[in-house]
Amino acid sequence: MSVGWGIAGCGWVARDHALPALLAVEGARVVALHDRDPAALDRVPVEGAHRSTDLAGFLATPGLDAVYVAVPNAGHRALVAAAAAAGKAVLCEKPLAADVADADAMVVAARDAGVLLGTAYDQRWHPAHVRLRELVPELGTVTAVRIVYCCWLPGDWTPDGRPHDNWRVDPARAGGGAAIDLAPHGLDLAGVLLGEDVVELSARLQTRVHDYGVDDGALLTGSTDGGVLVSLHVAFNTPDALPRRRLEVVGTRGMAVAVDTMGQTAGGSLTLHRPDPVDVPFADTPPFQAQFAAFTAAVAGRARWPYPPARDLALHRLLLTALSGGPA
Repeated sequence: MSVGWGIAGCGWVARDHALPALLAVEGARVVALHDRDPAALDRVPVEGAHRSTDLAGFLATPGLDAVYVAVPNAGHRALVAAAAAAGKAVLCEKPLAADVADADAMVVAARDAGVLLGTAYDQRWHPAHVRLRELVPELGTVTAVRIVYCCWLPGDWTPDGRPHDNWRVDPARAGGGAAIDLAPHGLDLAGVLLGEDVVELSARLQTRVHDYGVDDGALLTGSTDGGVLVSLHVAFNTPDALPRRRLEVVGTRGMAVAVDTMGQTAGGSLTLHRPDPVDVPFADTPPFQAQFAAFTAAVAGRARWPYPPARDLALHRLLLTALSGGPA
């Protein structure tokens, strides 16, 4: 069975990363595109897909089986609920929503409709992180996970030099700034690597460089149920030319260090220290492609999607509670 995909929200992530990945997945077809902006629809380079600014028309496209949702965070709930009601599987970009109430409603909508709902945490699928997960048993007792995931995102940022709606710094549509945009990857990845999720979390937000109305940096600290310490430094205020992406998993017998793997491409390096450093090779499959291949296989009934939405919702609730200054 081939799976007909629709893309709802045709911004730069969908255009530059999701679409090429979908086109490379065997058994996946892009049959429909939806965006309120006709110009955004026109910029998506795929032939034969039905293009619509009307959501109902998009969801009624013949052959549509699954929807990738990549609109601003505050728009996730309406799209996911509509797609679920139409009987479509949904892969929704992280974070699940701009707040907890919307995320909870999305999970309920998918459950009640009996459709598959996944969160698009592409970092789960980075080949270096897949290899690192295999190496974790060699590290002994894991004591800490330390993640630095930063970038430079001024208010007038644009991916290609053309005018761009940078909604990620709009509190109403994003629900926050660097913390809600980047920290979900680290929280998810820590659990995926360790096999146990962060269950306690606190956060300190920073507004130091950019003059928009959301945080441009954050430091989050927490621990898993088993006592592994987890720290996340995320930021929109680190120039891209500086070292800014690093993942360390520390154990009693060794330490794994991934550099420049936190991102949309399959690049970077992975080194295992025990204590001498050894470079660890990994595959070159782009994380978006691996993610869409897995979700396509799940929709087609060839494999199980391994990440239940209830688990993603629990991490989302933990993060937003910490960002609001509530109890960890």
